Amino acid sequence: MARHSYPTDLTDAQWAFVAGHFPSELQGGRPRRTDLRAVVDAILYLLRTGCQWRMLPRDFPPWGTVWWYFRRWRLDGVWTRLHRALHRAARLKAGRRIDPTVVIMDAQSVKTTERGAFAASTAISA
Repeated sequence: MARHSYPTDLTDAQWAFVAGHFPSELQGGRPRRTDLRAVVDAILYLLRTGCQWRMLPRDFPPWGTVWWYFRRWRLDGVWTRLHRALHRAARLKAGRRIDPTVVIMDAQSVKTTERGAFAASTAISA
């Protein structure tokens, strides 16, 4: 059965880029029956629409399956590695070095505690 297409679905070119970042089947285990592209499309749908897991449209894999893969990939660091790869590719496409050489931090954007370090240390020792 063909699945309904959503605006959040990956294109074939996007899927070709990210597919290699997701773990392959384990050797000696049961064959995977879940379409990983459909799982990723479901996760992107959730992120874009803000719907609850249990309210995923029925043409995606079951919500429990999607949640299981999302959690497993989060714990295994798949999302972090994928983010880094996408960041590198975007920098290269923009004609920039893969890793930035300078970082600027705006002091007004940095969160601090209400009390300064000196006041906190004197209060503890008193």
